[in-house]
Amino acid sequence: MPISRFTAAPRRRAPLALAALAAAALLTGCSSTPEPAAEAKSAAGPSVIAPGRPGEEAETLSPEEAERRKPDDSPNSADFTYIQMMIDHHGQALEMTRLVPGRVHSKRVRALADRIEAGQKPEIGAMKAWLKNNGGPRGKGHDHEAMAGMATPKQLDQLEKADGEEFDRLFLKLMTTHHQGAVTMATEVLGAGNNVLVEEMANDVIATQTTEIDRMRDLP
Repeated sequence: MPISRFTAAPRRRAPLALAALAAAALLTGCSSTPEPAAEAKSAAGPSVIAPGRPGEEAETLSPEEAERRKPDDSPNSADFTYIQMMIDHHGQALEMTRLVPGRVHSKRVRALADRIEAGQKPEIGAMKAWLKNNGGPRGKGHDHEAMAGMATPKQLDQLEKADGEEFDRLFLKLMTTHHQGAVTMATEVLGAGNNVLVEEMANDVIATQTTEIDRMRDLP
């Protein structure tokens, strides 16, 4: 979703003459009482400038009007489906990282698995909280194996039985494919979804997992 273009109107500097009068009033012990209208305006908050379309002048809006004009980012079915699917998708990644201790050979692969686990656990928590706050789940049912990048039960069984360098190679292969699937899903919801928070979470998935894909490709 596009970010609001509303920006707070900058304050104008007081003319030098007014500044001089204010200084004189302080020196003579005078004090001034703000007008009720000014107090009311201050209490309402700063005005907001809404840039116009090309060729049109910008508008100055009250905070209330600016709030009313914010775009509707109510979650749609694509948002709900993405969140539900990504919770399961992340869950399988954690299932794979739990197999690392006792099987892994490379310390770098172990460090990568620890990083994936540390990142995706809180993301699952955030997505579950989003579902709860938005009255979910509302998405359609989905086939776990049909999700992009998901490892099959047979592949997970092979990973569990592997050891040492063989485990490292299979782990990196499956996790790279898994991450690529997550990036695909996140990219799709950016075009089909409507909620700003889902957009932010999807962008985080794309940025984080693209970086981790590059790291995995550099590992032996």
